[in-house]
Amino acid sequence: MLITQKHKYALRAIYELGKRQDTGPVKLALIAKAQAIPLRFLEVIMAELKPSGMVASKRGYYGGYTLLQSPRDISVGDIFRFLDDAQSQDRCNACDAKENCPLHGECAFMPMWNRVQDAIYDVYNQTTIQDLLNNENDLQMITASTPQQSAIGT
Repeated sequence: MLITQKHKYALRAIYELGKRQDTGPVKLALIAKAQAIPLRFLEVIMAELKPSGMVASKRGYYGGYTLLQSPRDISVGDIFRFLDDAQSQDRCNACDAKENCPLHGECAFMPMWNRVQDAIYDVYNQTTIQDLLNNENDLQMITASTPQQSAIGT
């Protein structure tokens, strides 16, 4: 499984929507700025994600994007799988495409690559957007409770 920049941007965009879940529709420009995503790429990615049932858009001055599901119900695997289903599934885990593989049909490594793929997807499937939001909250609490060293005393 190849994690592309598109996968990362989609994950970060949905994560940002999860952070702002109770604020109403979120403008793409705000998501782009908060998550350092080029706006042009974000527009394409979010349009591609609309049929997933994870996000919805509303046009107009008060428009933007919202999550249709709770962050607890969206896994990283859901996002990646939706993006991957939009692409060709005729891919080898190690090669660019099965038809370009010089060992197609006779690859001794394929069972291993498939186990690696399954293990990675287990982690993605078990990690929800809410888990990522909780990670951020935990990091903020640790940072807030850590005493800052004085520049004078060091």
